[in-house]
Amino acid sequence: MKDLQQKLKQIDGKSYKAYKDIQSRYSFNGYDLVLDYVQGDPFAAPSKIRIIVPNQSKPIEPKWKETKSRRIYSEDILAREVAKAIHKDNTFIKGTGKSGMVAIDAPGQEILDRTAVSISDQELVICLSIGLPANGRRINGKEAEKLLLTALPNIMNQSVFSIKDEAFDQACELADQHDAIRAKMKEEGWISFVADGAILPRESGISNKPMKKAVPFESPEANRVSIDIPHSDQPVTGMALKKGIVLIVGGGYHGKSTLLKAMERGVYPHIKGDGREYVITDPDAVKVRAEDGRSVASVNISPFINDLPHGEDTIQFSTENASGSTSQAANVMESIEAGASTILIDEDTSATNFMIRDERMQELVVKEKEPITPFIDKIKQMRDELDVSTILVMGGSGDYFDAADDVIMLDQYLPYNVTEKAKKIAEQHPFHREKESGDHFGDIPKRYFLPQSINSKKGKKSKIQAKGRTHILMGGTDVSLHYVEQLVDTSQTSMIAEVLLHLEQKGWLKKQRSLNELLDEIEHQMDEKGLSSFTPFPDQHPGDLARPRRHEVAATLNRLRIAKVTHI
Repeated sequence: MKDLQQKLKQIDGKSYKAYKDIQSRYSFNGYDLVLDYVQGDPFAAPSKIRIIVPNQSKPIEPKWKETKSRRIYSEDILAREVAKAIHKDNTFIKGTGKSGMVAIDAPGQEILDRTAVSISDQELVICLSIGLPANGRRINGKEAEKLLLTALPNIMNQSVFSIKDEAFDQACELADQHDAIRAKMKEEGWISFVADGAILPRESGISNKPMKKAVPFESPEANRVSIDIPHSDQPVTGMALKKGIVLIVGGGYHGKSTLLKAMERGVYPHIKGDGREYVITDPDAVKVRAEDGRSVASVNISPFINDLPHGEDTIQFSTENASGSTSQAANVMESIEAGASTILIDEDTSATNFMIRDERMQELVVKEKEPITPFIDKIKQMRDELDVSTILVMGGSGDYFDAADDVIMLDQYLPYNVTEKAKKIAEQHPFHREKESGDHFGDIPKRYFLPQSINSKKGKKSKIQAKGRTHILMGGTDVSLHYVEQLVDTSQTSMIAEVLLHLEQKGWLKKQRSLNELLDEIEHQMDEKGLSSFTPFPDQHPGDLARPRRHEVAATLNRLRIAKVTHI
């Protein structure tokens, strides 16, 4: 501390670049402060620091990291407490630009594996971003002293050193309960579970916090199950949806899309009090939608689209500007290729001609003149041949009644199982449309990405940068992830950008692995070596990174506009 204080006095008033002189490791009371990166300008990206707390200063009980889930949930609770302490700290620091800023990659409603906090047998590490104070572009040493020697110790004392053991215990209990529910779902073949009493609506379109005074979820009797969970005298009850084809119906504004959105986010665990903390979905469930204008690279869309005019190939189909139906077909095929076991679809974000073609239209436009095979004619083949389930929100067509294994109707946000009634209606009013699917679903060839798929060079250096949650800038190419709806955190996008850069620099694409083999290897490295292993300097502040699912990594690779993809 005294060494740092002395250095700050020496560089006070000098050019801002003199801050580089303090880039080092310093011992504080109970922890070490490491300045890994010092910004070159008060308006530039903030400086990166790590606070390393040995186990003697803040003991981390072995039980809090006993399982992978417990470790992630324990790290999550620490990150939340540090974020709260930063928000509450009232140390006033003057200066220009980002002077005095202190930030951590604060978690949202989801619990994600992230680099903000990491715990091991020896220590816990907290990664922060700070703005070193300046007057104009000159160092303000006194304010820097206040930031590093007053504000940071205050934040540590109000968070890491004051957090109670009960907070870790509660986080670990929730982790155990989530693990128990997922294990039961796997054992019983359920693709989604929604607990009784869950609050599904959100506060607003821009907030993921639960809506106040919302109608609590109440499971229909036919789908109600009971699950014994650890650390609770009472089992948790709720609606279980079995593998197969599940149709969610109901009038407009009665909660169909709200239920699907909760299931869509249920691939991630949620914090206690979120309202959806016991909404759990198959971790390999993928939300699919139409996406006008996206690029498609060498995807076999022939199960859905074939015999195009001019004889265009749909077994290795590529386009820079896909239509609604073509993009949705590509999204389904890419998801299945990447290992999706459940497909989630909402009619509101689907292409009508991809979802349905009724009897009258079949008579007017004969099959020989229509290249699109609608989803309704493929959904059962997906279930029976590929073991891929579908949860579908549909309010505009009863033709799906025949295919559905379960029909759940939402009425004023309350669900009712109306499968029997829907089947009777289907018998009373049979459709006479012709099935257009053929005898089999079709092939899903393996694909591999050629080395030139990732071309990040803009000038001499490789450059891949995340720009918020929905964009990655790769050289001069903008990769839009706006419609990859299960990407929930900007730090996940940052992680995907690091993965892409790693693939390019380490030459992974030269080994001609299939997409699935590539995704397996990426996941294996994350599991074995951690998220920071994809960064250039894994022993320093890795940046704000959170783990994406394999499906969001695959979706990014599939959206590279300059992708060169070949079938194996």
